[in-house]
Amino acid sequence: MSAQKGDGIPARFKEALQQTEEKRDAKFVANLFRQGAHLTNLGGDHGNDAAEFWKAYLNQFGEVHSEFVSEVVGESSAALEWRSRGTMADGRPVDYRGVSVLDFDAEGVTGFRTYYDSAMFVRTGA
Repeated sequence: MSAQKGDGIPARFKEALQQTEEKRDAKFVANLFRQGAHLTNLGGDHGNDAAEFWKAYLNQFGEVHSEFVSEVVGESSAALEWRSRGTMADGRPVDYRGVSVLDFDAEGVTGFRTYYDSAMFVRTGA
């Protein structure tokens, strides 16, 4: 029974993130987060507002599509490896990889940490 619970939230997260990216609407992925879920990325601690976190994520890009390439799923956590491609908000192409770690229970995501190749986000030149 716990394997089904563990498989469910990560699978729903992957699908919801792709819907969020395709429709440019944070609600699909944000709705999976429990109230009080904690979110962090390389930019720092982003508190507990999943909707704001995912809106800020979308606003970085003109378009983006994430493909999940590997996963390790446990009873209450998962590590999802991904590759994202698209364009930045200023039109620059983007192609980067990372890993997101989900903590979850039967109700939804309780914590989110993501680690990625930040070189794509560094502007070069004047």
